Amino acid sequence: MVSDTHGLLRPGLLPLLAGCERILHLGDVGDDNDAGILEALGQVAPVTAIRGNTDRAGACALLPEFEVVTVQGVSLYLLHDLHDRARFDLDPAAAGFAAVLSGHSHQPLIEHRRGVLYLNPGSCGPRRFQLPVTCAMLTVSAAGQLHAEILTVPVAPGE
Repeated sequence: MVSDTHGLLRPGLLPLLAGCERILHLGDVGDDNDAGILEALGQVAPVTAIRGNTDRAGACALLPEFEVVTVQGVSLYLLHDLHDRARFDLDPAAAGFAAVLSGHSHQPLIEHRRGVLYLNPGSCGPRRFQLPVTCAMLTVSAAGQLHAEILTVPVAPGE
């Protein structure tokens, strides 16, 4: 899973995604060339993408704000900004979601609250705020167990 590419598809990202069954992009895909990023990711695996706060032009302006994905019978709720209460006003545990997947902050996060996994892959686009460049791997077992891991995306020296 990826987020906050902001128009940059790093060459080191694609090998980390090789073998994935599905790629989830949690918003802020890019600029007017945004469709190219989703198309390139789609060459690795099918992509489910949502719109971020900077996706105001091109194909990404048409992406949904939220998405629900079911994997192995487990429901995952995708949104860009977890802290935007105007857009995220549900109780994920009561709604039956096993995980809430978000981006926006550029800060990788794996946290459990009230039996729900909250996962933010961080940003794999331009480096910002001295944060690492990351993506995440979410594995759903046949028994419905979730395992999340933050992966560091290789970057060029000095970047």
